[in-house]
Amino acid sequence: MVDQMRRSSRSVCSNIGEAWRKRRYPAHFISKLSDSEGEAEETRVWLELAFRCGYISKAETDELDREYDGILGQLVRMIERPDQWAIRTSRAKVKDVVV
Repeated sequence: MVDQMRRSSRSVCSNIGEAWRKRRYPAHFISKLSDSEGEAEETRVWLELAFRCGYISKAETDELDREYDGILGQLVRMIERPDQWAIRTSRAKVKDVVV
């Protein structure tokens, strides 16, 4: 359980990092944010299971759940409005790079 929780929680951050580097490509940006959203929700499931198994307290579970709720909220806002985060390139710049 610990390994799965560690993997999913780390994946949230790494997917956000990948999304940030790909923000000039809206579809890829959204895809990586969506992956991050899925990993954040998986982490919440592991936290709930850890609580039910008696590994963490109700207070710890509630605090971490609130933190992940905030993370998920921000991810959803970014997915819904990717243009606010996009890198805008002009056509002239793109032509210069391609040639």
